[in-house]
Amino acid sequence: MDNDALLPPLPLAGGDRGVGSRFRLGRPTARARDLRNNATLHEQMLWQQLKGGRLNGLKFSRQIPIAGYFADFVCRSCKLVLELDGSQHADAAMHDEARTRAIEAAGYRVIRFWNNDLNENMDGVLENIVNAAMVADREPAPAPPASGRGETK
Repeated sequence: MDNDALLPPLPLAGGDRGVGSRFRLGRPTARARDLRNNATLHEQMLWQQLKGGRLNGLKFSRQIPIAGYFADFVCRSCKLVLELDGSQHADAAMHDEARTRAIEAAGYRVIRFWNNDLNENMDGVLENIVNAAMVADREPAPAPPASGRGETK
């Protein structure tokens, strides 16, 4: 058996920028740009409500790499990720659950909306986002993992 297969991938040069092992060839800037330039209709609809701090002054970014995935929308200050799901996600529930777990393990809260929610109840979606951001602001930050440095026994 090849021992190299048991080793985790080496970190990227420049440190951990939230990019997982899917991007071993470098920073995923080009892919993120492509995703932003080819946004779905529903991503465009929500972005019109979020950009420039339009929603309660919350600053959102689009297509940000976190834990090896591109998060649709991210509010870094409140560690909140918004994911939009179209009809194709009905058959991808297990993949979406794994994606959510990975992003949550990176310290973010993930909330998902169906595209139909935007069509039928944009005000309700925006209210849910604001409420989630307020909850995130009230919750204490998770304790950092023990590094083993500077600790006495």
